[in-house]
Amino acid sequence: MAKKTKTPQTLVIVESPTKAHTIEKYLGPGYVVRASVGHLIDLPKSRMAIDIENGFQPEYITVRGKAKLLKELQKEAKKSEAVLLASDNDREGEAIAWHLNRALRDKTDAKISRIVFNEITPTAITEAVKHPGEIVEAKVNAQKARRVLDRLVGYNLSPLLWVKVKNGLSAGRVQSVALRLICEREKEVEDFLPEEYWSLDADFIKGKSNFTAQLVKYKGEAPELKSEDAVKDIIEKIKNSESKVSSIKKTEKTVRPKPPFTTSKLQQAAANKLGFTSRKTMQIAQQLYEGIQIGENHVGLITYMRTDSVRISETALADVREWLSKNHPAELPPEPIHYAVGKSAQDAHEGIRPTYTSYTPESVKEYLSHDQFRLYSIIWERFVSSQMNNAKMVTTSVEIEAGDALFRVAASKIAEKGFYQVIKLLSSKEEKSSSLPTMKEGEVLTVDNFHPEQHFTQGPARYTDASIVRMLEEKGIGRPSTYATIISVLLDRYYVTRSNKQLVPTQLGKMINKILVESFPAVINEEFTAKVENELDQVEEDKLVWNNIISDFYGPFKQTVDNVMEHQESIKGFLDEQTDKVCELCGKPMVKKLGRFGFFLACSGFPECHNTKSIPLAKCPVCGDGEIVERKTKGRGKAFYGCTNYPTCTFISHFKPIDQYCPKCGWFLVEKFDKKNGAYKSCINPDCDYLHTSGEEAAVMPAEGEE
Repeated sequence: MAKKTKTPQTLVIVESPTKAHTIEKYLGPGYVVRASVGHLIDLPKSRMAIDIENGFQPEYITVRGKAKLLKELQKEAKKSEAVLLASDNDREGEAIAWHLNRALRDKTDAKISRIVFNEITPTAITEAVKHPGEIVEAKVNAQKARRVLDRLVGYNLSPLLWVKVKNGLSAGRVQSVALRLICEREKEVEDFLPEEYWSLDADFIKGKSNFTAQLVKYKGEAPELKSEDAVKDIIEKIKNSESKVSSIKKTEKTVRPKPPFTTSKLQQAAANKLGFTSRKTMQIAQQLYEGIQIGENHVGLITYMRTDSVRISETALADVREWLSKNHPAELPPEPIHYAVGKSAQDAHEGIRPTYTSYTPESVKEYLSHDQFRLYSIIWERFVSSQMNNAKMVTTSVEIEAGDALFRVAASKIAEKGFYQVIKLLSSKEEKSSSLPTMKEGEVLTVDNFHPEQHFTQGPARYTDASIVRMLEEKGIGRPSTYATIISVLLDRYYVTRSNKQLVPTQLGKMINKILVESFPAVINEEFTAKVENELDQVEEDKLVWNNIISDFYGPFKQTVDNVMEHQESIKGFLDEQTDKVCELCGKPMVKKLGRFGFFLACSGFPECHNTKSIPLAKCPVCGDGEIVERKTKGRGKAFYGCTNYPTCTFISHFKPIDQYCPKCGWFLVEKFDKKNGAYKSCINPDCDYLHTSGEEAAVMPAEGEE
């Protein structure tokens, strides 16, 4: 009997297990697809591991816990005829491929090649496998330069903070600049002094219709309404005047579709339209990219989600135009629309788009989670609409004279829907129509009522996920792959907190920012950070030598670190506060301290007594003798507020108590925010309808022991 020959295998190594599962189905027999699960080889966490005397060469090791996986990959490589390194097509992915190549090449006779793709589809994967290439050394060097630079900054600044501020703190090159931007904006918010001003609207009646117009001029000038008396004076002078239409103007506006999403624009849109954090957006986008089970097929629904380009492949343009020709033929332009790529864009990937236009959001909705569906919808809508005709809006502006006052009202309607045909979740103010009754110039109207309204000038807004990402992009700080991480790190370190979706620096964050900005102005600034990004791009283009960048930076930086270490005054314990609470274990006073996750109570008898507790925020309204403290969920570490008498008392709240009681029922108040009321206080009691916006004073919580 003839011996059965074994089919030669090709080993494909990707980063993600989910991606491996999808690609293995596409490639079929003869291919084994395995995942490295990110970096297998990297710098150790326990030491700097940079040979400063030898050209800043990094000392790489196998990542802790990954040795077994590396051996398994080496074993598979030994059995293979060819090895294809298919990590992501960016700097980090290239570095992963480079490390894998070095770890595998002595363990196998197989030819090791590099393949890249922008989408996980059968066509894209098959084409990549047919055309393997080589690892791009310059791209690896760019990653190495960034990694070494960040390690040198972090491993010098962090010990400085341990000595001068608090043990366990850390600082990073890019995150510290983002923290500076947030702290500077907070200073602007705190320094802003609001000024009072008033507006005046009037209700006008035309036949059976009525509408409201706003005062725009008085005696030919823009009105300065700084007080209620000024508004009342105008009302008194014009209330008996004849009101007639003085002008009707119609203007037509062309609204052009927007280009496909880049990473930053996707994060901004998801934050503004869906309320997603940057981290959540990238996590869901990763799931859509790696593949979703659609019926019997595992499908990568979108292209690679880390990109700064709006370029679209000819294949994708042909696909979307074919879909539009069948579904919206009247809105299909004669030629594909090409969008200009920004000057600073690396343009390594296409813009973010659906892999197949035919997978409309509704057609795949049943296979997606609620959040996956919403994110996929805005990606699909943005891409498809980008290849459709312009929309046209017609705006009618009517001016009405009433004595010396001039009122104006405008209404818009869509004349030609164009690309709005496919827009649902990405609806905008422009898309919404409004209407006015038919009027003629000279026509007399009836004034029904006047509406004076008090306002206060608005100061600068705190950053949100969307606006900080936009600012980082504009200033050239970081790259698409880093925006979500930058925000997450600041939140995880408790340098910044989220309040009503706004990013607010903590006291700790402000202190660290002050030290870093004052001591390292040449490093903790946006110009230096943007310059580094530009130099890394030049390394990737093989125009600069990577360790020359490090050498030019490190000498002056290290000298400054040593000088600050010697002369900077320590502020350790500056934020500690004595309390009147007593440790139930040893009887010593408890001290309010700042930890990694915020303030907590610790026994002053440390290290003999290790007792710590959460800071009580309010008395429990259910059991009466317990206290409400912050807790974290086991899985995702999400904050909630519960009673210290748990499990006897099971009261929990997802809103943080403030130091005020409800004047109606006595339960504690929480702060909330919505578009209708803005920031407001409401009672946590589900049976109480108390809502406090302004004017009425809520009851201040009594001190402990008081009635």
